Amino acid sequence: MNDITIYTTKLCPYCFAAKRLLNDKRAAYDEIDVTFDPATRRDMMARAGGSHTVPQIFIGERHVGGCDELYGLEQRGELDELLGEAAEEI
Repeated sequence: MNDITIYTTKLCPYCFAAKRLLNDKRAAYDEIDVTFDPATRRDMMARAGGSHTVPQIFIGERHVGGCDELYGLEQRGELDELLGEAAEEI
């Protein structure tokens, strides 16, 4: 079981971009599609502190945020360490 979760919808370009970065990092993740699932979207929003846009990304218990925040972690050189911590928790 992986400790990275990404909530997505089927046609979201930001979801595709976030998944591409995680794939480039060879980081396995659990994808939860909320396209046609309002109950799961409500669960996502509760977990994400009210954020309703996708993607919503969690690494371990940390709510990373969306695509921009994920790429921001990469640009600051913090993503690899965070991904490594998630792998160690497994």
